[in-house]
Amino acid sequence: MPGPDFAHSSAVPALTTPIISVKPVALHTPERGDELQVRLSAPAVGTGLPIVVLAHGYGESMSGYDPLVDFWAGNGFVVVQPTFLDSRTLGLTPADPRYPDIWRIRVRDVTRVLDELDQILAAIPGLGERVDRERIAVAGHSWGGQTVGMLLGARVLDANGQPGPDVSDARVKAGVLLATTGIGGGTLTPFAAENFPFMNPDFDGLTTPTLVVAGDHDQSHLSTRGPDWFTDVYTHSPGAGSLLTVFGGDHSLGGIHGYNAKDTTDESAGRVTLIREVAWAYLRSALGIDDTAWKQVQDDLAQATEPVGRLDHK
Repeated sequence: MPGPDFAHSSAVPALTTPIISVKPVALHTPERGDELQVRLSAPAVGTGLPIVVLAHGYGESMSGYDPLVDFWAGNGFVVVQPTFLDSRTLGLTPADPRYPDIWRIRVRDVTRVLDELDQILAAIPGLGERVDRERIAVAGHSWGGQTVGMLLGARVLDANGQPGPDVSDARVKAGVLLATTGIGGGTLTPFAAENFPFMNPDFDGLTTPTLVVAGDHDQSHLSTRGPDWFTDVYTHSPGAGSLLTVFGGDHSLGGIHGYNAKDTTDESAGRVTLIREVAWAYLRSALGIDDTAWKQVQDDLAQATEPVGRLDHK
């Protein structure tokens, strides 16, 4: 597997299954102010399908992250994508009274997706009988990583430095955290400290098996620290046992949020391929499906002459 673009791991099938994608699937949420809209993607065939709930980053929506969704669904996962209130498709402004609480509402939205899973799956006839409800994972990019990290066991410190409520969910068996912000405190910029109270995480309770993905060029304007800030969840949580460092990766990690992602400074098909294949292989292992691909991906990276990333474990 030589070459800087990680064109394809030998661990991944050469062909993918056709997928079906349905949107919007609307959940009635009057207390939220806007109904919770969800996109559902699944392989057209297959049984015993695991489920991954994918949480978008700030401003994105259920319509994003096709480079991940198409691959994961084409290789045996059911992917569920909620649209959160910060999405540009909804147009909320800071004047909206819900705005300061969006980070909490995001977490409740993911929990609601799990609660209403049967209704969501019914949008594709017969899918409810083809899934394995005991194999549920979560994945999230940027703010989405902070969101689903709380279902994995992370908590938010209050103004007195005490951990807030534990909202971990036993239905979630594994996670993938992509470019997820690290420990706050005095290293937050004044803007972040004033506007983002959720950027004070406590990772001690994150015990669910988790893969962390971080770009080694990801310099945030929200922290005075360098790219290592995005590895804090790996360093400080007992559950995050593996770290994928993406060489040359900025916050968009090569453009995982969309095809031809010209709005990112690090667009790279190779980085996206690396991330989606490693995450897919990790989740198959963490969910108890098959270890073969996870072992092979690690071997492929170790033997690459010009790798675009590195896997570390603890």
